[in-house]
Amino acid sequence: MSTKPTTTDLEWTELDQRAVDTARILAADAVQKVGNGHPGTAMSLAPAAYTLFQKVMRHDPADPDWTGRDRFVLSAGHSSLTLYTQLYLAGFGLELDDLKSFRTWGSRTPGHPEYGHTPGVETTTGPLGQGVANAVGMAMAARYERGLFDPEAAPGASPFDHFIYAIAGDGCLQEGISAEASSMAGHQQLGNLVLLWDDNHISIEGDTETAVSEDTAKRYEAYGWHVQRVAPKPDGDLDPHALYDAIEAAKLVTDKPSFIAMRSIIAWPAPNAQNTEAAHGSALGDDEVAATKRVLGFDPEKAFEVSDEVITHTRALGERGRQAKAEWEKSFQEWRNSNAERAAEFDRIAATELPKGWEEKLPVFEAGKGVATRAASGKVLQALGAVIPELWGGSADLAGSNNTTIDKTSSFLPADNPLPEANPYGRTIHFGIREHSMAAEMNGIALHGNTRVYGGTFLVFSDYMRNAVRLSALMHLPVTYVWTHDSIGLGEDGPTHQPVEHLASLRAIPGLNVVRPADANETTIAWREILRRYTKVFGKGAPHGLALTRQGVPTYEANEDAAKGGYVLFEASTGTPEVVLIATGSEVHVAVGAREELEAAGTPTRVVSMPSVEWFEEQDQGYRDSVLPPNVKARVAVEAGIGLTWHKYVGDAGRIVSLEHFGASADGKVLFQEFGFTAENVANVARTVLNSTTGIAAAQR
Repeated sequence: MSTKPTTTDLEWTELDQRAVDTARILAADAVQKVGNGHPGTAMSLAPAAYTLFQKVMRHDPADPDWTGRDRFVLSAGHSSLTLYTQLYLAGFGLELDDLKSFRTWGSRTPGHPEYGHTPGVETTTGPLGQGVANAVGMAMAARYERGLFDPEAAPGASPFDHFIYAIAGDGCLQEGISAEASSMAGHQQLGNLVLLWDDNHISIEGDTETAVSEDTAKRYEAYGWHVQRVAPKPDGDLDPHALYDAIEAAKLVTDKPSFIAMRSIIAWPAPNAQNTEAAHGSALGDDEVAATKRVLGFDPEKAFEVSDEVITHTRALGERGRQAKAEWEKSFQEWRNSNAERAAEFDRIAATELPKGWEEKLPVFEAGKGVATRAASGKVLQALGAVIPELWGGSADLAGSNNTTIDKTSSFLPADNPLPEANPYGRTIHFGIREHSMAAEMNGIALHGNTRVYGGTFLVFSDYMRNAVRLSALMHLPVTYVWTHDSIGLGEDGPTHQPVEHLASLRAIPGLNVVRPADANETTIAWREILRRYTKVFGKGAPHGLALTRQGVPTYEANEDAAKGGYVLFEASTGTPEVVLIATGSEVHVAVGAREELEAAGTPTRVVSMPSVEWFEEQDQGYRDSVLPPNVKARVAVEAGIGLTWHKYVGDAGRIVSLEHFGASADGKVLFQEFGFTAENVANVARTVLNSTTGIAAAQR
């Protein structure tokens, strides 16, 4: 572990230092103007952020999204001004007025960085530690991308080689997600990842001694990272020369991710606020801001002071960025000239197009046979794996249960891993028992681009993933969550493993599409629709959560309307239903059985399968009314979970056959019987509803 800087060739002028100090003053002024925010970390981190943006990273402010760029992730998202000030100085599109409107309505500088909202922001970071896992996912994706397009190139020689840089704070590293992700990164030997730790010893409650006593650097050594510690300058400020040397040393370590511990003083050099918890999340105050400006040689009477010399100096990055991109494009063209077939594949994938004829490979399942939808999903993945090379993924150590192994002969693992299927560019990811970081790593993979990712676990463990899933939806990311063992039907494992509230809870996340197919053929159609939606034709993407059964369920004839989210699976014998049964997943066949009973007794009954409420709500009112006729008030919804989703569909007159309590340990068939998920019970509920609505109609007449 390095403890002192080496001789550096970093060019660092007075203008560079003035630019760093300008970033500090801008951070203090921005928070002071709006009256809230996090000035201290942005002030102390200014040398590190400036060094990365101006001296280290390969990027182009004129084209923030080009494939060959390095990526930067600010995991400590509360310190958003660390990023915004550099985006302004470097010319990524932010101007001084954007900093002046920090954290206000309609501004391009929200309280935490938001992907797609501000040019140059690579991911939405707010919940601490998410960015660490995003960065790990980006590093994984970069390696897989290289394997798709240029696997034979020597290390560092491919146009697809680039680095992922991230800055994390004490809070990020205290969150468990960062431990999961860092363990994964070390295991995967992600030599393209450099994580800078802002070791400032301060959190909201004061000195981190209140909560932490471990040796964080040694923890990262134990994870298998290359670890360096950068000492500050004698005055306590970060030393850009030492930091630059550490980064350059990190880039030379190709078989380990790199961890650089930077001892800093929060709010440096504010005379009274530095090294205090107040500087973490509160405005410094007019007097302290003025005093800081005096220390740094700025006019205390001026706000947002930026000299022409500084902005001219920092925006020279634009020309350097153009040159870097031009050099990359030259090497990229050389690669294209030598790899015509791969270049065509790159163009297709970059355009989010799918291979011609891919849908023909999808399996069609024979009606009448019982198949678990998790098993059907596995068949779909294996079929697609052969024709969609950018599709990859795995499971949180549950691949055999989730059926998520896309290729048993190819595991995404370092070359020296002892497993015979280990391949640095492998298709199947072994995320380990790390559900939370798996979800955030999937976000990072999707953000990186040029691949399509999925990841599986049990539906009940989606709770571990929820924060990252929520961010998937917030960022409109095309990731697919494969959640199996989706109800009490999983059986003897009992209530700790039986999801009850999860479907309704996940449907409550805006922008997340939950898909619970009724059978094997609906599962095929669901996968096809999900992949089809991950194209630019649909505009903004969206995450999808597939909820799949452990147990076998009857297979029905495929119906293309399943892609509309809800459709008529079985029509009433008369063509005009008196009662409508709505169901999802493994409860659809229960509704089908209830229909048979009702029809036998002379009640015309329609069964609606609704695999995705979100997809159904996208359809026009005419289609929705054709599936759920407004004049048919006798409706029963059936789902083995809490019934929150279904009130709007059954109305005041309808009923819901749901599970408003936890499950139990017993065979799944026994639980369905005991908790009322039987054809007989659903038919009886339907009769009650029908009698009630008939009485109401008669009274109204």
